[in-house]
Amino acid sequence: MGKKTFTITYTGLMTALTVAALYLSAAAANLRLSFAAIASLFAASALIEAGWGAAVFVYAGAGLLSGLLLPSKDGVLLYLLFFGYYPIVKSLVERLPKALSWAVKLLVFNGAFTVLRLFFQGPFAPGLMAISPVPLYLLMSAAFCVFDLGYSKLLQFYAQRISKYLRKNQR
Repeated sequence: MGKKTFTITYTGLMTALTVAALYLSAAAANLRLSFAAIASLFAASALIEAGWGAAVFVYAGAGLLSGLLLPSKDGVLLYLLFFGYYPIVKSLVERLPKALSWAVKLLVFNGAFTVLRLFFQGPFAPGLMAISPVPLYLLMSAAFCVFDLGYSKLLQFYAQRISKYLRKNQR
């Protein structure tokens, strides 16, 4: 299979898997955050295997298709406002010095969280939004740091154990 064919096929497959994960977030409302995070792994995979263009296409294509096709938009909103573009931001920011990298990642996360908090309080954990802002942001930032460390480990595992089999098929 040629490189262009692989890129197009792989990008389409990752877009479809992202839409499927977001569908599961609509079907299992209690797990919408988890499925939105899982959906972001497909954009990260496209980034690793096929580059920036593929990752952006997966993000935009899956966001558009999910927004049009899925009955519940909560998971789609989480994906569009943070999880979908985060793999791209993460790969760019991690080229910076470590302290600056963490500062930028926290800034991006807190910006996305602020948008969710200000405009979409109802669907996303209304009890959590009742906490005063300073402890809430500290709690959410700590949760984000744990998420980012785990996400890095998952991407490392993918690059070391899975990616080599996909690259073997590219010629």
